[in-house]
This record gives sequence, structure tokens and C-alpha cells, in this order.
Amino acid sequence: MRIDILTVLPQLLESPFSASIMQRAQDKGHVEILVHNIRDYAANKHKNVDDYQYGGGAGMVMSIEPIAALIEKLQAERNYDAIIYMTPDGELFEQSACNQLSLLENIMILCGHYKGVDERIREKYITQEISIGSYVLSGGELAAAVVVDAVVRLIPGVLNDETSALTDSFQDGLLSPPVYTRPPEFKGMKVPEVLLSGDFAKIEVWREEQALKRTQERRPDLLE
Repeated sequence: MRIDILTVLPQLLESPFSASIMQRAQDKGHVEILVHNIRDYAANKHKNVDDYQYGGGAGMVMSIEPIAALIEKLQAERNYDAIIYMTPDGELFEQSACNQLSLLENIMILCGHYKGVDERIREKYITQEISIGSYVLSGGELAAAVVVDAVVRLIPGVLNDETSALTDSFQDGLLSPPVYTRPPEFKGMKVPEVLLSGDFAKIEVWREEQALKRTQERRPDLLE
């Protein structure tokens, strides 16, 4: 998979992709993540990428020309399965979307900033709009990092144990059950006996029951 991220602040994306699973995924060749600075495509000498919005009002708007120039340059080099715009008014990002995106080959992600991008960018180039929650960030960079992390970990070969991702919260519409490790007892708190029994059929039933119970208590909306 190849992921191209378009941003006015590329330095914000250096850390998320340079450690742990994301770094290993790139080192193994499972994913290629490229960050592009929109300012490099600004035609004016000051490399400005924003301007006042028509109609007045507070806040600047990301200019159409440099974004369009960068998108069209990348499109001339390859076909993109999805061109995503990170925006608070996009579709709420959920596990089902992660699963779908993980099957694609080439993805482009545009990070919003200021008051957002000129609407004509959204109309002409964007194929999918994503929000990671009902709140506003300073820009779309952190949100893009969240999307990339959630998607890349699902690519076969990225995780050491590929079955781990299949038992994550939300994969089956439920939250994950409680998990335990050694020691079997800590300050009077004991690991449930069923997990120590070695009876994997009973353990699976217990986990399903606990997943349903936790979902009912914490995210009943998922059961609707």
C-alpha cells in the first residue's frame, strides 16, 4: 500500500510514523508513507497557502491552486483508490471503514487547516471525507495519523500475530473482553479461574459473554 499525505505542516507527521508498528510496516515494505508539503506548490514568492474567505468572517481558507497542483501531480503518476479529506464534518471514522481502506492500494489524504479548504477542492477531487470525532483540532494532521495507524495495522504481515487484529474491539460489533497476564494473583485480585483452566471452549464462551456485557455497559449504542 502507498499513502500520500498532503499537509502544510509536515513536521507534525514525523513522529507518528517513525516508531513501533508504523516504522516496522514501512521497513518490511508493507506500506509506503509519503508526506508532501503543500507550500512547495504555492506559486507566490512567499509560499502562502491561505487567503481571506469571500463574504468576510474570521479565519483563513486554504487556497485552491497549490492543493490542486499537488493532487494533479500525484494523479498523473498513479491512480488513487481514494482521495480522503480530513474534516470535522466528514463521516465518523469507524472500524468498518478501516477494514475497507486496508484493502486499497493507493490512498491520498488531504489534511485540512485554518477554516478548511476551498469548497471547490472537495467538489472536484475528494472521494471520501472523514472525521475522527465530534470536535475540532488545529489541523487534520493528527487525525490523518490516526487513520493511517488504524488502517496500516490491518495489512497482512504488519502485526506479528495477524489474528490479533481480528479480535480487536469493534471488529465483531462488540468491545473486547477483559484481558489478564501474570501473576495470577495481585494484592488479592485473582485472574478468573476459567482463563487458567486450559479449556479453550469455555474460555471462548467466557470471552464472548464478557464482550457482550462490557458493550452493554459502556457502548449500548453498538448493540442497536
